Amino acid sequence: MQMTFRTTLTLCAAAALMVACGKKEEAAAPAAAPAAAPAAAPAPAANVIKIGHVGPTSGAIAHLGKDNENGAKMAIDELNAKGVTIGGQKVTLELMPEDDAGDPKQGTAAAQKLADAKVAGVIGHLNSGTSIPASKIYSDANIPQISPSATNPKFTRQGYKTTFRVVADDVHLGSTLGKYAVSTLKGKSIGVIDDRTAYGQGVAEEFKKAVEAAGGKIAGHEFTTDKATDFNAILTTLKGKKVDVVFFGGMDAVAGPMIKQMAQLGIKAKFMGGDGICSSELPKLAGDAMKDDMVYCAEAGGVEGEQKVGMEKFKADFKTKFGADVQVYAPYVYDALNVMVAAMVKADSADPAKYLPVLAATADYKGVTGNISFDEKGDIKNGALTLMTYKGGKRTELAVIR
Repeated sequence: MQMTFRTTLTLCAAAALMVACGKKEEAAAPAAAPAAAPAAAPAPAANVIKIGHVGPTSGAIAHLGKDNENGAKMAIDELNAKGVTIGGQKVTLELMPEDDAGDPKQGTAAAQKLADAKVAGVIGHLNSGTSIPASKIYSDANIPQISPSATNPKFTRQGYKTTFRVVADDVHLGSTLGKYAVSTLKGKSIGVIDDRTAYGQGVAEEFKKAVEAAGGKIAGHEFTTDKATDFNAILTTLKGKKVDVVFFGGMDAVAGPMIKQMAQLGIKAKFMGGDGICSSELPKLAGDAMKDDMVYCAEAGGVEGEQKVGMEKFKADFKTKFGADVQVYAPYVYDALNVMVAAMVKADSADPAKYLPVLAATADYKGVTGNISFDEKGDIKNGALTLMTYKGGKRTELAVIR
């Protein structure tokens, strides 16, 4: 400090007249550190809207779960490419996929994970047995859920305002197939098998009611599981009752081996099932045992007239993108996700509390699976069914029924 003061005096004495020493001292003193510039505002975080998808991407029906997940990916990719604006800002949609393996416990765990992540909405689950228990978790968190494939009536009859589906339910599905078994296939002795899942049991019971209402006879009702591989005992029982139609309430992964074992036992009955067996994979699972016009099923949805052009384009684009044919429900997942985002855009918010009423009021949204409107329960209005058979290992449409 002393050396600095003397140096300053010398500088003052030598300074030109009229120059104040104090000012010269300031000039000579080391420059003070510049005041720190105001901290730059952090760059705004990307405006990301997270949407969950849940399906069985592992296990026996992983091919169906992956088909669904790809439908969601296709919708997300297209929407992001077009650009979506909500709340005056361009947003990025992010898919959060979860695997429930078709298991109710794993399904509720996946649902809780998505609820904790505060996703804006959920597309799924695939199975009724996972969709129904998961729906309470989404309802408690006020997260909208649209299932592309859960057909058990209970799914939308629990009083939850967050629960929707874009396909017809088992009442429509089972009753249509039951009438068809009696009136068109002329079934005289009809056997029923179900896998005891919420879906399989539900569609089988509705089928039985319709058969009896149409004047048909149920010769027997047998039971299996969704993981079984040996059906000889129950098929032998039905063979003894000379059944000419066998209806299976379950999924294609079980139906394929069942058809093989029917052939091995010499059972020449027609084989029927709901949308769970109505996949592109069924001919591979059943192999040579599956003959033309042997299997009849119904897909819980359907397009007619000009709408077929949009569906065919979707299938072609899907194959180009993923290198695989549509199994069953990818188009319904695609539409469900688009309907959800359309509601967000219309509400100008991704906050479920704000866009949920808009989603519920959806009217005649034009999707690749047809026009979508919801009733007061969250069911699709005027839901269609497409009756199918298989020829040359390919699904062939018989009729669209509403």
